[in-house]
Amino acid sequence: MTGWLVDGATTIMCAHGGRASATRTNPRVRRGGTASLTVAMPLQIAGCALPPTRGGPCTSATWLTENTRVTAGGQPLVTSGSTSVCIPTGTPLAIVPAPTRVAAT
Repeated sequence: MTGWLVDGATTIMCAHGGRASATRTNPRVRRGGTASLTVAMPLQIAGCALPPTRGGPCTSATWLTENTRVTAGGQPLVTSGSTSVCIPTGTPLAIVPAPTRVAAT
């Protein structure tokens, strides 16, 4: 997926307002001094407002699609065009605002 490179400082939110954060980052590629994210790195979600009675709250997320040309340590990097799914709700994550410093195609 073409898009802007996502790093550990990028704001990533679940559909219900929870903030997703990487459990670890990849220090081999940096954007503005902050380590990047690869698709192999799961995310933890805190602050999801979806009540348990509706299948929530979102607790973690994984990346589904990624760029195919830019990698770090053999893993594709996450870009603003990457898609994801929250667990257990199945909703996507939103990258807000999309980063605009380093593009990957």
